[in-house]
Amino acid sequence: MSTHSSDGRDDRPGSTDEGGRTDETTTGTEPDVLVLRKGTHGVPVEQYAGALRDRLPDHTVSLARTPAAEREAIRSAAFVTGMMLDKDLLDRADDLDVFACAYAGTGHLPLDELSERGVTVTNASGVHGPNIAEHVLGAILGFTRRFHVGARRQRRREWRHYKAHELQGATVTVVGLGAIGRAVCDRLDPFGVETIGVRYSPEKGGPTDEVVGFDGDAFDDALARTDYLVLACPLTETTRGLIDTEELVTLDPEAVLVNIARGPVVDTDALVSALRSGAIRGASLDVTDPEPLPEDHPLWTFENVQLTPHNAGHTPAYYDRLADIVAENVRRYTADRDELVNRVSL
Repeated sequence: MSTHSSDGRDDRPGSTDEGGRTDETTTGTEPDVLVLRKGTHGVPVEQYAGALRDRLPDHTVSLARTPAAEREAIRSAAFVTGMMLDKDLLDRADDLDVFACAYAGTGHLPLDELSERGVTVTNASGVHGPNIAEHVLGAILGFTRRFHVGARRQRRREWRHYKAHELQGATVTVVGLGAIGRAVCDRLDPFGVETIGVRYSPEKGGPTDEVVGFDGDAFDDALARTDYLVLACPLTETTRGLIDTEELVTLDPEAVLVNIARGPVVDTDALVSALRSGAIRGASLDVTDPEPLPEDHPLWTFENVQLTPHNAGHTPAYYDRLADIVAENVRRYTADRDELVNRVSL
């Protein structure tokens, strides 16, 4: 039976009409996929639901656009996707089998409760690889060619030369070799740099010239040889406070720190002290601790610190890449296959 009316509108349950309004009803049929209402990066969540419908023409995708609609729809939903899922909403989910988190990180979810209920959780790992890697490369090149100094000259209308650096032959250490870390390494490859990767299991190797673990002298030795230190790791017990006073002293004074991981991976007080004393050349911070950064925080005052408001993850392709992952998992779930993409270990 056709799902389109004579005027060309999509009449599938959960579809969007000409005015952009979303039909939250299921016409008596439970949806195959329930999309929760919170969006991200300022992009309407309707675009995510639409991307899923495009990829799942034989499935029903419903968007719960209000709190009341979420509370009602999740009671019987088996496959749910969204940015957030709090305990109150989870308590209403009587038939939930899969929660497809729309973020790469899942630390904000009630993971213990999900595990106790036997719910499979997946994440959006891989969605951010291209855009965050480009952000990192831009930060490295900016500090290499010292564009911040050029911008200061421009603001002052000073036609005065300044010294710059060269990326070729530099050593870049990437902490974390997940999807983002690998994407960073891929984009660094044409620049003729030496790369060191840091991961929990160095014996697995990686896309870098050398791979070390977090423990022992090998990590300190890597830091001592590093020109650009890129933090692309999750926040765990191991990585919390990973870069503190000792590590910052171990870095070469000409080294630059790039953090696109999580703010607490770096000891903020230690970083401020290192910047004040000239222990490192500069820092590019997309994440901070605390976050948001208070207006009176000293990190705002350094000319050799580049601050972006947790913005490296923004990409116009976010929902499309996310929908690729989630749609594939919907197909696997429907076919009773256990091997879901990006399954989170609970």
